[in-house]
This record gives sequence, structure tokens and C-alpha cells, in this order.
Amino acid sequence: MTPHAAPGAGKRIFVAALATETNTFSPIVIDRRGFEDSLYAGPGQHPVTPTLCTAPIPVGRRVCAAKGWTLIEGTAAWADPAGLVSRGAYEGLRDEILGQLQAALPVDAVVLGLHGAMVAQGYLDPEGDLLTRVRAMVGPDVLVCAELDPHSHLTAKRVAAANFFVVFKEFPHTDFVDRAEDLWRIAADAIEGRVKPVMSVFDCRMIDVFPTSREPMRGFVDRMLALEATTPHLLSLSAIHGFMAGDVPEMGTKMIAVTDNDPGLGAALAERLGRELYANRGRHMMPQLDEVQAVAEAMAAPRGPVVIADMWDNPGGGTAGDATVILKELLAKGARGVAVGTIWDPMAVQLCFAAGEGAEMPLRLGAKSAPLTGEPLDARIRVVRLEAGAAMRFGESVVPFGPAARIALLDAAGQDAGIEVILNTVRAQSYDPSLFTALGIAPLAQKILVIKSTNHFYAAFAPIASEILYCAAGKPYPNDPATNPYRLVRADIWPRMADPFAKGD
Repeated sequence: MTPHAAPGAGKRIFVAALATETNTFSPIVIDRRGFEDSLYAGPGQHPVTPTLCTAPIPVGRRVCAAKGWTLIEGTAAWADPAGLVSRGAYEGLRDEILGQLQAALPVDAVVLGLHGAMVAQGYLDPEGDLLTRVRAMVGPDVLVCAELDPHSHLTAKRVAAANFFVVFKEFPHTDFVDRAEDLWRIAADAIEGRVKPVMSVFDCRMIDVFPTSREPMRGFVDRMLALEATTPHLLSLSAIHGFMAGDVPEMGTKMIAVTDNDPGLGAALAERLGRELYANRGRHMMPQLDEVQAVAEAMAAPRGPVVIADMWDNPGGGTAGDATVILKELLAKGARGVAVGTIWDPMAVQLCFAAGEGAEMPLRLGAKSAPLTGEPLDARIRVVRLEAGAAMRFGESVVPFGPAARIALLDAAGQDAGIEVILNTVRAQSYDPSLFTALGIAPLAQKILVIKSTNHFYAAFAPIASEILYCAAGKPYPNDPATNPYRLVRADIWPRMADPFAKGD
């Protein structure tokens, strides 16, 4: 007599990842090379360590190995944020993944790693396009789910195509592996018939920035976690923060509740929490200084390192990361003991590599990408160190930013001016102090560290910083949704409208 198979035995799961974050105001187009420079891994080639939105792949390996399931891996591609993805790059990668899925059929589930804020030439909603094509390919009864970044656009098209989404809760995104584990836990329970995930969404009619390193968002995330742990039939809660640099029709903040076939509970929880977010609108963002204030406070601090976050020249938000506004203020005020990481300038890096370590030379650097990033700096410099493959840590990930050059600025007498700058070729925001140690700079020995990041740096830099100053210098990023020159974003959203809920609906 043949024994009955265990529930879920012999299951076949397809997993892939396609992700980037698009600042539609950025002039930097992402082609296929943009993905290859950051992360491109063919089927089965994904490294052991995850890269933010690709965490469902290594986590899926562990889950499927433990259950004896067959995991069919597709392509994993991640590009550091920039402007529009070229049509050829998006369609090529999309069709590559869809072809791999077609070859894998039949499957019992499709698990994807997405970002959620991609925009491509000719596609306002690439993730919605991909998910809709996946759903059409596998049919209505196969589980389709994905992990998302909270800085994304939750479109109706995506919600219609997927069974459920799980979103990073933390900003900085220190929990992307934890949330991938949540995604797979719910997926496994659904595949084995223990739950039926149903997704409920509430539109908060707002756009804001929600750092979880401070109140009120810190407490909000803690409450979401507590509710997940104590509420019967609740599988997951997620806040879609929205991404204000994406000029798309459905940009904005949303709440997601995933329940075990209890849409009433899900709708009530999503609305309750969504209205709580709305009630705190305008209170989430950290206080900001201009470059004059930030430099003065940093120089006056009794000890270092003081971290100045150039928060709006953030490559993680799609900017170039080449603004010179803070650097020029530091020079003007005679600051010393300064390390700047980084300024994106591939041309300057190439010239430094040509000159070699130890060379002294004139160099024009920075502020080449866009208006409102300052002016290029003309300086005499010494090439201190060169790294062909520089990389830093971000949690469990390794983030490349090289080839890179560490340079020392020289004064009129040819002596060190007290400021060193890391120039990089692969754009990446400043996640971790290993950014500096990768080029031989000791972060703790500096009086001032200048980094390019809005908040992802916080978890790694806060333990070593004597003080953190958030600096709004220039305007390389569209950072005011009340005045940003949107063409497609809806008008009935705060702060574009004073109170979108005024009619009581």
C-alpha cells in the first residue's frame, strides 16, 4: 500500500528578483549595465548573501531544502536607484524571467523579490506589468507573492495580480531578511493548506518620509509587530511609505493587512493604522539643517566623529551623489579632520587611476550631474589610495562602489588641507563605516564624516557617531511634495491638498 504524501510534498516553487528604485526627476538612465554593475545573477548563481530586494532567493533556498521542495531559481537583478530604466533593459530582464518561469511550469507558487518603485521608458508600472504577466502565465489558482521595499507605489494592478505582499518595516531597511522569512512562512502555510492569504489595502492619501529610527514611526512599527504576534487570523501588516521622487499616478502611502481569509478584519486594521499615519503627517521627518548650520555645529562639537548626512544627495533615492555644497562649505570654513564618502565621479576616478597612488595633480571633481548640486571643485590633490573593487557592508549584504579613489585635498602651499574625499565609480549611498575602511580611512579618527544618505546609514553609523546632523544642502532631489513639479501625481493627496479626507469618506 502506497503511503499518503505529506501535505505540500513534492512542491515546485519559482523564485526570481527584479528591482530598482526610480527617481523620475533624475537624468541618469539605467541600462542593463546598471543592473550588472550592482547585481546580476543568472539562475542558481545568486550569492549566499542577499542584496536587499533579492532576499527571497537565499531565504527560499533554506525553506525549500528543509521541506524537500524543488526551488527553481530565475534571474536576480538589482540596480542602484537612478532615473528611468531603459525600455530595452526592462523588457529584456522581464522576458528573461518570464521565459524561465514558462520553462519551469507547472509550479505551485511564484515568489518574487521586487522593489516597487521602478519606472521604465514606456512603463509607469513595470512591477504591475510583470506581475500581471506572471498571473496570466500561471493561472488564477497558483500562489503569487512578493517582498517589497516600503518606498514603492502600491498600484491597483499589482494588488489584483498578487495574492499578498510583505514589505520591509524598517527604514533604514535592516529587516529585509526578516521580512523575506515572513514572506516564505506565509507562502509555505498557504501552499500546505493551513492558511488562505487575503490582502486588504487602505489609501492614506498622503506622501511623507517615515524614518523608523525615531518617533512617531518607531512606536508605529513596534505596534505592527505586536499586532501580528497577538491578533488571531492576522498574517502580516505593512506600511507602504511611498516614494516622493516617483512622478506616477498612484504614488502615495498605503497600509496593507494580510489575513487568513478574513477581509473584514484586514480592512478594519488597514484603515485604523492608515488613519493613524495620516494623523501624524508632517511629524515623521527628522529636523534638517542647511550646510552653513551643519558645518558650524560639526566644527564646534567637542569631539568626533560628527556625521553630516547629505540627506537629499542620496544615490539610494536616485540622485548622482556628486553634490559639492557641503564640501565647499567645509573648505570655506577651514574644517580639518574631515572624510567625505562619497562623491560620484567616474571621470575623476579614471584620472586618479591613470596617475597612480602618491601622485599630486590638479583635479576637477563633483557636481557634473544636474542643477542645484553646487559647482565642480577645482583642487590640487594627492592620490592616497586606489581600490579597483571597493565595497561596503549593508547588514548581510555587500554593496560595491568601486573602482574608487581616496584623495587628499592640498592647500596653496601643497600641504594637506585636512579633508579627504572618496571618489567612486559605481553609485551607492553611504550605508556603513566600512565605506571608509575600504579605502584605509579610520572613521573613529575623524572629526567629521560626510556621507550621502537620507537614513539608511543610521543603524551602522549611530553607534560610532558623537552626533548626527541631517543636512538639506542644495536640491538635487525633489524633496518637497507640496511644490515638486509633478505632472502625473494625483492632486487629492496631502500635502498637495490640505485635507484629502475633508469630505469624511
